[in-house]
Amino acid sequence: MALAPVGMRPQHYTLILHDSMDPGVHFARCSSKLRSLRGDSVNLKEELNLLFDQFISENYYQTISPSINFRPEDVCILLRHACALVPQSNEHLVIKFCQLVHHLLNQLKVIVDEPTLHALVSYIVRALSVCSKWTHAEVLLALSTVLYGNGPQCQKHLHGLLGEQGLLLLYSAPSQPDLELRRVALSCMTNICLGIPGQLSVEDKYRNQCYGIFLKALQAPKPHSCDELLYSGALKGLHCCLSGVKWRFGGGEEVGALLATLKRLMFQGTPGLSVEWPSVLYAAPLPQYEGPSTPKPPEPPKEAATPGKASTNKKKKTRGKGGGGGGAAGGGESSTKPPTASLYPAWKRTSSDSEFSDLEGSAQCKLRLYHGRVRQSALHCLLAVVRGVDKRMLYGYWSSFIPDAPMAGPPPLTLLSIVLKDPSPKVRACALQVLSAMLDGSRQFLGVAEDTATPRPSFTPFSLSLAATVRELHRCLTLALLAETSAQTLTQVIKCLAYLVSNAPYQRLRPGLLSPLWRHLRPYVRHRDVNVRVSALTLYGAMVTAQAPLPEVQLLLRQPEGSGGGGSGAGTPQDAALSWRHRDGLSSPSKTPGSHGRSPRLRTPAEQEGAEPGSPWLLELCIQLVTETRDEQSDSEAGGTGAAVASEPSPVRLEALQVLAHLVRGYFCLAQVCMSELGQVSARCLQESDPSVQLHGTKLLDELGTGIIQQNRPESTVPLPARLPMSQVVEFWTEVLRGPLNGALQSEHHPTLQTSACDALSSILPLAFTQLEDKIQMMCITVLLGLTYSENSLVKAAAVRALGVYILFPSLREDVMFVADTANTILMALEDKSPNVRAKAAWSLGNLTDTLIVNMESVGTDFQEELSDMLLLKMLQSATRASADKDRVKCNSVRALGNLLHFLRYGQLTRSVFQRPLEEAVRVLVQTVQSEATMKVRWNACYALGNAFRNPALPLDSAPWSSDAFSSLCSVVTSCKNFKVRIKSAAALSVPARRGCYGDVERFIRVWHSLATALENSEETHDFLEYRYCASLRETLLQALMHLLSLSQWEDMPALGAALAGDEGVAIRGHLLRYLRGEGGDRGTAGEGESGTESLSVLQRTEALQQTLAGLRELQVEGEAEGVRRERESGRERVVDYLEDLLKSSAELELALSASAGPSL
Repeated sequence: MALAPVGMRPQHYTLILHDSMDPGVHFARCSSKLRSLRGDSVNLKEELNLLFDQFISENYYQTISPSINFRPEDVCILLRHACALVPQSNEHLVIKFCQLVHHLLNQLKVIVDEPTLHALVSYIVRALSVCSKWTHAEVLLALSTVLYGNGPQCQKHLHGLLGEQGLLLLYSAPSQPDLELRRVALSCMTNICLGIPGQLSVEDKYRNQCYGIFLKALQAPKPHSCDELLYSGALKGLHCCLSGVKWRFGGGEEVGALLATLKRLMFQGTPGLSVEWPSVLYAAPLPQYEGPSTPKPPEPPKEAATPGKASTNKKKKTRGKGGGGGGAAGGGESSTKPPTASLYPAWKRTSSDSEFSDLEGSAQCKLRLYHGRVRQSALHCLLAVVRGVDKRMLYGYWSSFIPDAPMAGPPPLTLLSIVLKDPSPKVRACALQVLSAMLDGSRQFLGVAEDTATPRPSFTPFSLSLAATVRELHRCLTLALLAETSAQTLTQVIKCLAYLVSNAPYQRLRPGLLSPLWRHLRPYVRHRDVNVRVSALTLYGAMVTAQAPLPEVQLLLRQPEGSGGGGSGAGTPQDAALSWRHRDGLSSPSKTPGSHGRSPRLRTPAEQEGAEPGSPWLLELCIQLVTETRDEQSDSEAGGTGAAVASEPSPVRLEALQVLAHLVRGYFCLAQVCMSELGQVSARCLQESDPSVQLHGTKLLDELGTGIIQQNRPESTVPLPARLPMSQVVEFWTEVLRGPLNGALQSEHHPTLQTSACDALSSILPLAFTQLEDKIQMMCITVLLGLTYSENSLVKAAAVRALGVYILFPSLREDVMFVADTANTILMALEDKSPNVRAKAAWSLGNLTDTLIVNMESVGTDFQEELSDMLLLKMLQSATRASADKDRVKCNSVRALGNLLHFLRYGQLTRSVFQRPLEEAVRVLVQTVQSEATMKVRWNACYALGNAFRNPALPLDSAPWSSDAFSSLCSVVTSCKNFKVRIKSAAALSVPARRGCYGDVERFIRVWHSLATALENSEETHDFLEYRYCASLRETLLQALMHLLSLSQWEDMPALGAALAGDEGVAIRGHLLRYLRGEGGDRGTAGEGESGTESLSVLQRTEALQQTLAGLRELQVEGEAEGVRRERESGRERVVDYLEDLLKSSAELELALSASAGPSL
């Protein structure tokens, strides 16, 4: 019950009985009364005063009144009408009206429309110029509420608010004496810059102006009477400026100044801290900000966790201003208090530590709350900077926020200081979010870290410093893991560790970083909080995927669950929350995983000791988390149906399934001992009703199949006895294909599940597929062919891709009917409207044409004759059309064209129906080679031309397109920036086996000159990464030149002799000599297999050159004129002399090297 305000006329004294009235009804009644008022109404001021009080006294929060129903349009109409009624000469009513605006818009969560926005902003701006100064705080607060989310819509008012001499600039200036006005003005600018998803943002010039004002407010000295709310408002505004847009910082020290300000505010109000903060942070270490470099070995975690240990070193000296910077370049903080008091972990204190009275304690609590909000807001701003600025720009500032090693004396103030010692769990969580954002995507930067080499005492390389940073991150985050008591913050700690593990280069670091983390993390898998359990599994997944397989992780996986510090978590503060399921009795026999369904039986600890070595305990744990069940009737919250339900919530089970998939992918040799159990887990997941669990079950099945395929590849290093027996593989797939996978393939209502099931079906080992029963093989083929007619593009793409895998199976590729059915299906998919389907169809068409070449070489002409000519013609035409598609389609379409041109027989090529498609196919390949497409597409086009040249039936000597084909390859081999494309074009030029394929002398010599020029320029590149292919490129070019020499005829001798006797011969002589001696031809890892030609031994190269010499000497002249004969004879003598001198020089060098080496001991 509320009384009317004092001062109202007697006839208007009334009890406002609305306490029990519904807020929606109350709003409608008051709104109707207000809209009925007119400017000339009698007693207008009293009526307005009464109605405003009624509105303001009502609570419209939906959390308190969830049944309230209103329309935003009604609120906007009400406010527009009210502002037309309230005279600005009556300051009392102006204040009431501004309070009404703030009250309604704030509690009803309304963003006003554009007409209301313009009316209210115009009214408020006029009120600020008319009303007394004591009203301005309330007026500005109303303006702030009106501007919320409407910054882009009030463009015509922004100049008056933010332009030169704008109202908000005046109120927010540091010279403004009224701090409340300044704070509310900053709030107005914050709401102008606030970005709403899906809407335009405010213009850059106004955003930049607000950004500068916010930053100046944070950098200015804090007034004595100012509370922390001013900093909180400015930080919120700064966050709005930085969020949602890719911020472009100017040159100079702009980034450093912002980071220095945020770093200072990150520690605002930290107990016992008094630091001189620099105004700018620099990306490079500067002498005035560089602290002493006194490295010491990392301390054990127990000692490192003890406060004040580092303060015992009294010999520490400082330089300049950076006494406390430690390893943080650009930090520039120097503590002026004893280090023992710095950053004492106040959140560890008990209530008995308080030194304040109740009144003082209340004030101190409020101050600590404000300080915590400032630190939290500063970290939010830093997070926006990390996400919005190019990461490469921020790498130079890492040392200001992340220490590189534990230092003697006071530790540097970094994000890890907050993570370990800030009293507020929310602030610690924010610091962890910033650290996670910095680590996310830093793999390339951290990849430089290395500490396996012997350190140099006089020089510390950057790689060693970065490795020390990684180790310090591990140490501090592990301490935070053990010390954290807040479940939400603990989740952030584990997530941050997952980001670190995912990006750190453990192969370049000394082992031992993951073992403590692995051991300490084990108890958190059974934490009471679900999010902690999920994040712990995520971290385990990151560890088993980090540069897998890592020897350290292999050892950790082989350790039994109880070994290696099984009680490592015994001293942690979270023990009361760990292993809670076991305390609740879930380990009882009636609730074991095998008591319901087909759950795999888990080994007891006694059985684990005698289990086969290499059985990963983590795999057993994840299987248990996925399959563990309980009876509903034993749960007090259930209905007592007696049905078996999963013990773990869905997020934990899904994360456990992902860890299983990561384990199988990275450590299949360890996981294969549980192959049967993993198959049962997948089958059980497919039988569940949750689509997410089904999807993860099929992905696990896909990883199992892929692991078996990888293990049985020809290049696999796994010894045969260690591989999974083929009988077990066949048995595994038989059970899977007879089980629920077939149902997943036919689940039309879950296309994502169908897609994943198709991927799993395509991961069957070809040899195992051959040994499956015929009806199972037929089922797989029939299902895949049927799914290519699916209306869902994802399902169709997956089915087409799976057929592209099956066409490579030895048992299917020689089946003409299956090849024809698959080809027709692929050609149909190649015309699909979905780019993804077309890309998969082009890849499958490339695989299909690969099998045509294999069958041509293994089966012979019988297979070629059985395949329909019209089908081949359709494939040629479809591949030609697809070569004009996007690059992801084109790269495989040109590969298919090369295979088809290689496969076609002479009888087909001479038919008129093939003539035009043949010319169009070659023209497409030539255009693709010379185009500006991606290098992968051009590489495939060069490969396709070389593949086509292998067909002896192609009329390379007479076809009009032949000259264009050779010209395009000659152009690419000399001018392409990508060396891999040059290698493939040189390999293609060396394919033709007959001299006539190269055409006349002019074309033959043009090919020679192109290869020689490319050899001379084989080390000229603007991209340093291309140098790794130099050796492979030279070897391919030299083999091509030697191939041309071996095919050369009498008419080629004058031009070849002139080329070898001139500058060109001198330029390539050294390369040829090294080629003969096997020097500089080592392709290395990067170039291995890129040339497409077989690398010859030194003896083979010498013998090939000798055979070429013998063939040149045996060349005979037939019916040539005397002058022509003499010219050709002279050219041959030059070529022969050049090659003989080459062989002689190679032999002399070999003898000289043998003599200098002396007799072997």
